[in-house]
Amino acid sequence: MRRLEQRIALVTGAGAGIGRAIAHACAAEGARVYVADVDANAAETVTGELHAFGAAAQAITADVSLGQDVTAMFRTVENLDGRLDVLINNAGLNVRGDFRHLSDADWAKIREVNLDGVVRVAREGFALLKASGRGSLVNIASIMAHRGLRGLTAYSATKGAVTALTRGLAVEYAPFGIRVNALCPGFVETALTRRALRIPNIREALLASTALRRFGEPEEIAKAAVFLASDDASYITGAELAVDGGMGAGL
Repeated sequence: MRRLEQRIALVTGAGAGIGRAIAHACAAEGARVYVADVDANAAETVTGELHAFGAAAQAITADVSLGQDVTAMFRTVENLDGRLDVLINNAGLNVRGDFRHLSDADWAKIREVNLDGVVRVAREGFALLKASGRGSLVNIASIMAHRGLRGLTAYSATKGAVTALTRGLAVEYAPFGIRVNALCPGFVETALTRRALRIPNIREALLASTALRRFGEPEEIAKAAVFLASDDASYITGAELAVDGGMGAGL
């Protein structure tokens, strides 16, 4: 039997990159997938891809920085399925630049999605995960939660907060049968990172600091997300799983 057979999964930021790969991986393992994204066309496109493979999927347009969108997103799931077995908190963005020149508006922008959005989704999704009896919440953090890199200080701060939130939620949600873990990807070539990774000196430096000497693929992150979401990880909660090619292991 496939690992997510007859389970209901929701993936935020599923319209592209890692989120898209996770949506595909959940569907391949038998889940009915809610494809949530701020970009309605992207959500519909990925939903169409899943339908083409014979998977059950539903597109939802939602901006996780807006409380009313998150409430409406979970109301849709409640009305159609009444529970949620897997919740992948993936939506995120980055604002690059020297921290000394970070504007309040840019800080608010990245915080409202990367941290406030994660908090909001985890909180509002609780009731549906509880209804499952075996709910699994996976927060997508980053290896940058544990590393500093010029231009990514604000991003790193939000991802560090996500890992701390994960530990707290694991303890708080455990009595309700809900496991909460964080996934910490290294550098993966997606729309979010592609421009920076094309700059030769940055690309070379990041590859040199990665033990496997290559960047990750979205599908590699997705496989780890499915593992944490499935019963294969039934005794794992409050953990941070690094999928970073060894970047975090090196000096």
